Amino acid sequence: MADVFVEYDTVIPGPDGTGWMPRACGRVDESGLWEGWIEFLPNRAGTEAMRTQLETEQPNRDDLMYWAQGLTHVYLEDALVRALAPTPIHRSNVVASKPRFDGPAPHRATRTSGPTSHAVLNPFVVYQQGEDVLVRQLSALQVARLREVVVEYGFASAGWAEGKNHQELTTAIIRGVRNPGVRRDAEDRATP
Repeated sequence: MADVFVEYDTVIPGPDGTGWMPRACGRVDESGLWEGWIEFLPNRAGTEAMRTQLETEQPNRDDLMYWAQGLTHVYLEDALVRALAPTPIHRSNVVASKPRFDGPAPHRATRTSGPTSHAVLNPFVVYQQGEDVLVRQLSALQVARLREVVVEYGFASAGWAEGKNHQELTTAIIRGVRNPGVRRDAEDRATP
C-alpha cells in the first residue's frame, strides 16, 4: 500500500496555467525495496492528477523519507515536466534471439560497512531523461548531497570526494553516468 511521505508547500505552474501541488509518495515493492515517485494534484477542477514514473528506490522507509525531504523546487519542476510528458517507450519488433545473461547486472553500490546515508537521487535514472536534466538537478543540490551521490554510485571514494567543490563533484557524476562501465581510481579523477 502506498503512502504520502511529504506534501510540499508550493504550487508549480504547468504550461497551460494549471497549478500543481506536488507530494512525494512511496511503497515497498515485491523485492522489499521502497519505491518513490511524485504525485501532482491540480488546483483546477476537472483536471486529473498526474504522477511520475519511478524516481528512486531505497532500501528502507527511513531512507525513502530522507530522499523525499531532500527534494528541491527545481527537482519538483522537472518532475512535473516528466509527469506531464513521460518519455515514450520505443518498442522494436519482436526478435527470436536469446539474451546473453540470465538477469540484470548486480547493483553497483555495495557497502560493507560505514555510514548508512543514501543519495537523494539516482543519477542513472535522471540521466535517462537527458543530460541537461541531470545537470539542472545536480546544480540544485548542496555539496554534501553531491558527495553522497559520488560515493554511493562508485564514481569516487569518500576520501576523494571530501573537500571537493560543487563543480568537481558534478563533473565526476556526469563522467560516471556517461561511461558506467568505466571505473577509475579516485586519483585518476583528481584532475577534471
